[in-house]
Amino acid sequence: MTKKNEQNDNMKTIAFLGSPRQDGNTEILLKEAIKGIEGSGSSVQTFPLNNMNIMPCQNCGGCDETGVCVYEDDMTQIYDAIRTADRIILASPIFFFSVSAQLKIMIDRCQCFWCGKYLLKNPIPEGPYKRKGLLLLVAGMKEKIGLAGIECAEKTAKAFFRTISVPEHKTLGYTEVDAKGAILQHPTALKEAYEAGLQLVEKGIS
Repeated sequence: MTKKNEQNDNMKTIAFLGSPRQDGNTEILLKEAIKGIEGSGSSVQTFPLNNMNIMPCQNCGGCDETGVCVYEDDMTQIYDAIRTADRIILASPIFFFSVSAQLKIMIDRCQCFWCGKYLLKNPIPEGPYKRKGLLLLVAGMKEKIGLAGIECAEKTAKAFFRTISVPEHKTLGYTEVDAKGAILQHPTALKEAYEAGLQLVEKGIS
């Protein structure tokens, strides 16, 4: 095994699938990115958010003084994964100019990380590989409106990434991809997703 492959094997990548549609365009795109990551010798832990038990943030203030959420559900395993990840992927369809409800609930429950970073001055360390992210977005709307939706969703994702100490991320967004499986007919999407996955784990490795 080469030095690069050894480093990639040690790198931890997690992915959040925000689409409720099984085998839909978002999931297809994410799987291509994962193929790129795995082709570089790294593995990926995927969280299918629609199948997980995650309650919305209650804005209760329970994490203000501790940086720890007081509610216990499937977010517990997600918190642990986020703290220890080197690379983080968000994948979502665009719903009403934002990420899906499934992904937004997960992001909102990361308020405890916001408290940890900004109130308690205890941010998540960037780690040995300098944490990086990848954002995959699919919009069914026509290009002009779809691009506006992608821009809005990216602002949400950027706030999330910043909160969990991911200062750098790449965004791939596609419009006019609506019918199930339509992404397979896109001229560049699958190739770009694969290459983005590959680059995600190779960037910054000496």
